[in-house]
Amino acid sequence: MRIFLTGATGFIGSALVPELIEAGHQVIGMTRSDAGAQALSAAGAEVHRGTLEDTDSLRSGAAKADAVIHLAFDHDFSRFVDNCAKDKRAIEALGSALAGSDRPLLVTSGTGAGSRGDGQPATEDVFNTAHPNPRLASELASNALLEAGVNVSVMRLPQVHNPFRQGLITPLIQIVREKGVCAYVEEGRNRWPAGHLSDVVRLYRLAIEKGERGARYHAVGEEGVSAREIAEALGRGLKMPVVSIAREQVQAHFGWMAMFAALDMPASSAQTQARLGWQPTGPTLISDLNEARYVEVLT
Repeated sequence: MRIFLTGATGFIGSALVPELIEAGHQVIGMTRSDAGAQALSAAGAEVHRGTLEDTDSLRSGAAKADAVIHLAFDHDFSRFVDNCAKDKRAIEALGSALAGSDRPLLVTSGTGAGSRGDGQPATEDVFNTAHPNPRLASELASNALLEAGVNVSVMRLPQVHNPFRQGLITPLIQIVREKGVCAYVEEGRNRWPAGHLSDVVRLYRLAIEKGERGARYHAVGEEGVSAREIAEALGRGLKMPVVSIAREQVQAHFGWMAMFAALDMPASSAQTQARLGWQPTGPTLISDLNEARYVEVLT
């Protein structure tokens, strides 16, 4: 297939490009920069100039492809709500280029959308529109496209990691450096799901090759790693004290990350594994945090 990939030079995208090419697909990678264009060309992908804000570029990229994987997202979390709305507009533009065809669109969301809110792991068959994560806008846009006849499915991501980046934990490290402590809330029992980068890109490939219209997939290797375990791993790596803070201190301590810091977000991938024959085998989140070169990479 000719696959149009947004976010092709990002953390996940730059690993997904070779995964798709090695499987025999042609990749049309979107980038806004000269450096990104050079990286895509070197990887064997076709370069498509565009941005999330330029919906015409999104439509033209999708129009020349057999399938679309939408990975791009503006990760400026100080503008998270606005960026989720921008993602909704991008999904609508991509879907409009695929309307009237059976060409698949795979959209990216977060595992929180599958949470029932009762402490049980989020599952693929649940879409909780009351969840506080603004990223729900991405799935609402996908649902509207599905109702309009577009062949759309959703990939929900946990904390995607390797020794160099670890989802929300990477910006959390900057907060740790600023505050001088590795903090968790109260007893630190709240959990974040995780998935190793190598497993995640393999699942994206399987989902675009074998995925079903309207399906939701969870790229989860670990159902839940506790906030205390994460803080203790950061404390070891950064050689900083690990402390518990009261719930009333969350906003003052974590700033923009306060919306996530105390959330209990376990997630299952049992349905995904059964549907696509996917088995996560990569290293755990804590092992990657233990291997991280904090001075060299995360400063």
